[in-house]
Amino acid sequence: MRKTLLVANWKMNKTCQEAAAFAEKFLPEVAGLDGVDLVICPPFTCILSMNGSLSGSQVALGAQNMFWTDRGAYTGEIGPSMLIDVGCRYVILGHSERRQILGETDVNINRKVKAALEAELIPILCVGETLQERDNQLALEVVKEQLTRDLKDISLQGDAIVMAYEPVWAIGTGVNASREDAREMITFIRNHLEKMYDRELAQKVRILYGGSVNEDNIADFLAEDDIDGALVGGASLQAASFAKIAKAGING
Repeated sequence: MRKTLLVANWKMNKTCQEAAAFAEKFLPEVAGLDGVDLVICPPFTCILSMNGSLSGSQVALGAQNMFWTDRGAYTGEIGPSMLIDVGCRYVILGHSERRQILGETDVNINRKVKAALEAELIPILCVGETLQERDNQLALEVVKEQLTRDLKDISLQGDAIVMAYEPVWAIGTGVNASREDAREMITFIRNHLEKMYDRELAQKVRILYGGSVNEDNIADFLAEDDIDGALVGGASLQAASFAKIAKAGING
C-alpha cells in the first residue's frame, strides 16, 4: 500500500527567521504522526537553516528546483550535490509556474530528472494542462506528452520518483479541480506509467494532486484510492493550516 505523502511548496515566500518560526509551531503539532510522509520545500535561502530546524523530526526537506549538472559556469543555478549537502532528500521539478512563467521545456526537465535520480534525490515531477488545453479536450494528450518527454530514456524504480498532477488553471486561483477530475487524470497517469514501464512500477509510484489544496478539501482528494497525497502551496505557509492537512493525511 502506498503511504500518503504531503509536500509543502513555499514558493518565493519566507525569510529564514519566518521559516524557523514556522518549524517551531509546526513540529510539535505533527510529532509522532504515523501513516503519512511530510516534506517541506522552502526557498533556497532557507534550506540550510531549515535542515537544522527539522533535525530529529520525521519531516523531510526538499528543494523547489535544481540544475542538471553539479557545477560549472551556470550563474544563479543550484546543482544536485549542493542540495544533498544542505540536507535535501526531494526536489520539485517541472512545476507549472516554471514551465509557464520561466519557459522551462520538457527537454530540460528531462535532464533535471536524470540528474536528480543519479544523485539519489527523489524528484517530484509535476505535469498538468492549462485551462485552454482542457477546454479544447486536450488535457489527456498534453499530460501524456509531458510524461513521455520528461521521462524519456529514464529507467525507474517505483519508489525513486513521485508524480504530481497540477492543473495549471487550479494553482493559486482558489479554483479546484473536482475530485473526479483529479481521479481521472491521476488514474490516466498511472496507466500511462504502466505502458511506459510495467504494472509493478506504476502501482508503487506515489501520485499527488496539487492545485489550491487546503484543510477544507484535502480529505475529499485523499478519499480517492489513486490519489496518494498532495503538493500544497498557499495553505502550507501557515503552520496551523499545514498541520491540519498533515493530520488529515493519516485518514487518507
